[in-house]
Amino acid sequence: MEALKNWMIDAANILFDDSKNDLRSLPRSVRLQILLVLSFVWTTVFSLYIFSYTTFAFGWAGLYIAHIGLIFAVYMTFKHFHKAEAQSSSVFQTKNFDPFKIMVIVFVIVFIFVFSKGIEVLTSPNPSSYAIPYDGPSKSVFEKWLPFSKDK
Repeated sequence: MEALKNWMIDAANILFDDSKNDLRSLPRSVRLQILLVLSFVWTTVFSLYIFSYTTFAFGWAGLYIAHIGLIFAVYMTFKHFHKAEAQSSSVFQTKNFDPFKIMVIVFVIVFIFVFSKGIEVLTSPNPSSYAIPYDGPSKSVFEKWLPFSKDK
């Protein structure tokens, strides 16, 4: 279990630690922009592969918002844990209830709602998809080939 924990910490360090990331020479805003563009690309690819035409827009929007939320949530969580490790004081001891911390809690709740809505779109049957029944081809293989043969 400890090895898995260390692996997850190393993976998070590669993505979000400024001293270990391959993009460390770039400004922070550019690194964030790269992550957002990558989330846009992968959301579009996944949405094109998974969703039907009728659910594509809602599914794509839900996934993209979820990706952006996940990127910000992981980044902020990682930074706050590192900051808390350095300062090691409890919010309840210092009575420092700033609006940012309250907004993070609200954002997490909204993010959970958006993510659960995306899962609902993925798992719910769509009554308008494949509404036309398919009874097989209208002609057999031989009937299709007959106009091209010499024996008409």
